[in-house]
Amino acid sequence: MENMDDQVLDAETLGRSDTVRQYFGEHYETVRGYAQMLMDQGELRGLIGPREVPRLWERHILNSAAVVPYLAGAGSVVDVGSGAGLPGVVVAIMRPDTEVFLVEPMERRTTWLTEVVEELGLSNVVVKRGRAEEFDGAFEVDAVTSRAVGALSKLVRVSMPLVRVGGELILLKGRNVRDEFDGARKVLRKFGAGEPEVLPGETVDGVEATTVVRVARRK
Repeated sequence: MENMDDQVLDAETLGRSDTVRQYFGEHYETVRGYAQMLMDQGELRGLIGPREVPRLWERHILNSAAVVPYLAGAGSVVDVGSGAGLPGVVVAIMRPDTEVFLVEPMERRTTWLTEVVEELGLSNVVVKRGRAEEFDGAFEVDAVTSRAVGALSKLVRVSMPLVRVGGELILLKGRNVRDEFDGARKVLRKFGAGEPEVLPGETVDGVEATTVVRVARRK
């Protein structure tokens, strides 16, 4: 069995590979800096579990990056329940012209997010402490994203009020997300939203695609 040092080396090898460098392009060094911060401090500060360190690039950094192509037209984005900054920090790095709000209720996590923003020089990021529903009416954005936050019905209820009419929810979800559609349809109708779309979240060869769900707000 591999020991932890070998596993971390594997994660670092993926992160330093030519494939990953080419994927992130001019943003690679900043993404790598963020990944290093998570490797160094993430477990200690309760942001990621010990088993997540060896698969940080595959399961977290690249997984978060998978949402970015679907945010191409968004000038402003909210990451609800941002936690360690996944996917919000990755979005902000890859889309420097997009205003990104990181919404997170826990003080220790917003402290971390503020440190990340300062360390990486992310001038397009605003950290907001609180729950998504607390910001209803405070601002509207082109898109809201989130990762591993809750059931689709809850996400729509708390997040859709932050989306301007014509904007979208772009969510990273599990492969069985279609099982959540029936339970979400009542709240989807409230916002005049259409049927959720399930889209492939692909990044680099050899890394399993994730699942992206897109829902448009129509009223």
